[in-house]
Amino acid sequence: MYDPIRASDAVIQKLRANHPSLIDLTTGRVERLLEALGRPDLRLPPVIHVAGTNGKGSTTAFLRAMAEAAGLSVHVLTSPHLVRFAERIRIAGRLITDEALDALADRLEAVNAGQPISFFEITTVLAFTAFAETPADLCIIEVGLGGRFDATNIFPAPAVSVITPVDYDHVEMLGPELSNIAWEKAGIIKAGRPVVSARQREEALPVIEAEAEALGAPLTLVGRDADIWRERGRLMVQAQDRLLDLPAPSLPGPHQFDNAGLAALALLALDDPRITEAALGRGAETATWPGRFQRLKDGPLGRLAAARGSDLWLDGAHNPHGAEALARTCAEMTARDPRPLVLVVGQFARKDPRGFFAAFRDLPLRVVATTFESSTALSPEALAEAARAEGLPVETAPDVSAAVALALEAAGPPPRVVVCGGLHFAGEVLALSPETWPA
Repeated sequence: MYDPIRASDAVIQKLRANHPSLIDLTTGRVERLLEALGRPDLRLPPVIHVAGTNGKGSTTAFLRAMAEAAGLSVHVLTSPHLVRFAERIRIAGRLITDEALDALADRLEAVNAGQPISFFEITTVLAFTAFAETPADLCIIEVGLGGRFDATNIFPAPAVSVITPVDYDHVEMLGPELSNIAWEKAGIIKAGRPVVSARQREEALPVIEAEAEALGAPLTLVGRDADIWRERGRLMVQAQDRLLDLPAPSLPGPHQFDNAGLAALALLALDDPRITEAALGRGAETATWPGRFQRLKDGPLGRLAAARGSDLWLDGAHNPHGAEALARTCAEMTARDPRPLVLVVGQFARKDPRGFFAAFRDLPLRVVATTFESSTALSPEALAEAARAEGLPVETAPDVSAAVALALEAAGPPPRVVVCGGLHFAGEVLALSPETWPA
């Protein structure tokens, strides 16, 4: 079974010693432990719950930045982390400290008293407990996997539910059809509570609409009830009662206009007078989200690229839909600055490497296939075979440092190098130096 956890910090070692990392799609054990703790989840500020296949993390980053620009204090739960477990839990704007994590882990272990509970379940309860003990104005919760049976899906009345684009991923657990996956994501919709959805594929859309109608949940659907587009380099958001003219998002790529616009629509659904158009604009242009087309200038690989006169980028795209968004970003950059493009790719074996590489068939580039530290990572040779099957020129390297060095070796203008293939792989790159650890 896929294990997404890099066991590097003390709290992970402690929790993993007692709990499996295997995914368990249920909320029963979470609710049992929350009940034993006095239901800290009922003492949280208003919750925005975010599900979807791609764009959950970026949308969450824009939600946080926009809310904080409006002066709100915000708790955030995301997953997975890239380098340190603490990245998952942000309390009133700051990452949880190692000391607080350690103390909370001990408390929860004592209350759980050895009863069955998975790693993700107990860490979800840990986050909710931490949030309940610090005042804040808003809580943003990102679904871990799926939605309907995800450990985070215990809120009967979220302030807003948000569904980013639904596509194929984790089909072994959520699929096989896109309608099955959409049903899982739509499970975060709650009776009478507003839901905001991105544009959806035709197989997913009726499932989300039917869930909202059955529960009497007011649905704002991009492309039907609202719209998002780019105009003159700015982000335009047509809400039901107003038109927002916002600065371009800080995160690169045309898909980030959609993510930032979706975040703005979700915050408008709160109907909070503090959330003004000016605050939404400040948040759009200041949001940060490591590992999502992130420019790397520091650390050993950043300096290696700089010495060659190259720019180095890092992106966690790992499925065909994410690859399509990354390919569009690369195409736009190549159109503005036609330098050679090299993809350095590492992926888990459970992914669809041919589907990933297919998104890049129309771009002039070369691929360096590599691997990373995991028993379930694809070998460079297997990745290379998938790239060749899609007609891409490819070389192999034993690790990411060697791969980036190989990518920079070609004669001619300094290339643009994009390291991609998955968030675990991106985390391995950021973990190479404390200079690049997310903060």
